[in-house]
Amino acid sequence: MAMDSGLINLTHHFLIAMPGLADEAFSKSVVYMCEHSERGALGLVINKPSDITLKSLFDKVELPLHRNDLTEAPVFQGGPVQTERGFVLHESMMPGHESVYASTMTIPGGLEMTTSRDVLEALSTGAGPRKVFVSLGYSAWGEGQLESEISDNSWLTVPADLTVLFDTPVEQRYDKALMLLGLQIWMLSPVAGHA
Repeated sequence: MAMDSGLINLTHHFLIAMPGLADEAFSKSVVYMCEHSERGALGLVINKPSDITLKSLFDKVELPLHRNDLTEAPVFQGGPVQTERGFVLHESMMPGHESVYASTMTIPGGLEMTTSRDVLEALSTGAGPRKVFVSLGYSAWGEGQLESEISDNSWLTVPADLTVLFDTPVEQRYDKALMLLGLQIWMLSPVAGHA
């Protein structure tokens, strides 16, 4: 079912939390939006690392990790929903083709989100996608909920820039996402105003 032309589609966008957003899970967060439709929205917080490294995650699922570039990378807290479940955001292995992994959502913009173990198995051998982001949990909004939060000035939105996701140090992602809008944190008031 296609989205009504009057609705915004924030798939492959960043949501940037406004300073006044007090919810602990989302305070000063940047969320990469994997899916947004009239039924709701799903995304992953990209700037809240957990204290778990990919090496320890692979140890826990009893897989070796033969990717030196990933061993010390953090596993992120993707959001408050299903926090025991892993989500792997990665570049598309074969753009324009069906994913090589069993349980994968294709996201316009050249990314895929995989929840099946086969992507971890590929990474464990030293293969798999070059650029990966791994989180436990995800963020979700019901029908109309995200639109309501945006109209309440809880979030700013901007088309996603994959360099922020994959190449920017975690502690700089919030500021870099704001810069995509030409903003800096000091320019934003923590108090929402409506004209």
